Amino acid sequence: MKIDILQVGAFPPPLQAMVDAEFECHSEAALAGNDGLRHAIRGIITRSAVKVPATLVESLPNLQIISTSGVGYDLIPRDVAAKRGIVVTNTPDVLNTAVAELCVGLVLSLLRRIPEAHRYAMEGKWAKAQFSMGSNLSGKEVGIVGLGRIGKEIARRLNAFDVKLSYFGRNDQKLAYRFEPDIKALARSADILIVAAPGGDETSKLIDGAVLEALGPQGYLVNMARGTLVDEAALLDALANRRIAGAGLDVFENEPNIDARFLALENVVLTPHIASATNETRRAMMRLTLDNLQAFFGSGKAVTEVVAD
Repeated sequence: MKIDILQVGAFPPPLQAMVDAEFECHSEAALAGNDGLRHAIRGIITRSAVKVPATLVESLPNLQIISTSGVGYDLIPRDVAAKRGIVVTNTPDVLNTAVAELCVGLVLSLLRRIPEAHRYAMEGKWAKAQFSMGSNLSGKEVGIVGLGRIGKEIARRLNAFDVKLSYFGRNDQKLAYRFEPDIKALARSADILIVAAPGGDETSKLIDGAVLEALGPQGYLVNMARGTLVDEAALLDALANRRIAGAGLDVFENEPNIDARFLALENVVLTPHIASATNETRRAMMRLTLDNLQAFFGSGKAVTEVVAD
């Protein structure tokens, strides 16, 4: 018989089919008034962009593992899980390439004004006047906030564009790139500031008004991490008043209901949290998510367990 698991969040049909082929998957709605099912649930499968409420975890007496499809785990109540001895897993590495590719795409879209140029051509304006010029990526100073797996992959790809790289993080990793322990100093030296750090309380509003002020009117912000890392009110103010040149954003504070003020801005490129959203990557992420569940239920040890900080 298939093991009973609870699904928190939705997956596209091809990925849902993978889940259903291996587990008896139940919805949160199915738990209502069904104590037998609550006791039967041994695992949770979810997506890293979906919050798993602490009250839900506490309501499942035989829960053993929470397996998320994504690298982030800040929306999982790890304190509750730790007290109960519940294993938490994520899917590192398999999405690095896709996230880095989109990051480069956002950077190029901002500097070369690709979305604007597309609209300009589509609206028939080219015949009346030349489109205004953009800017080279080559030679730019790029600062990366958070040089973990994904940050390193972004840096590796940007190297091909002959940029000058520096980074901010918990410690100096003794890499070829310059380490900057002061995030405002990093922003001050950067033409492009890329956010690739983990979410959570420690990094909440790490990119605040002071950092944006340091980035300055010629600087661009690109956020590939979590919307919570950026003070969104300060960012909107900086964009509207041209205190920074522009922003490329794949993540937002209140997804999917992003602040309507973003939609009125001309100096932004917005994508709906699609950094890992390629067919190849999402399938690999789901495979690892399911492998974590299968390995845990088979041997008691998951493939990629999140270890305590």
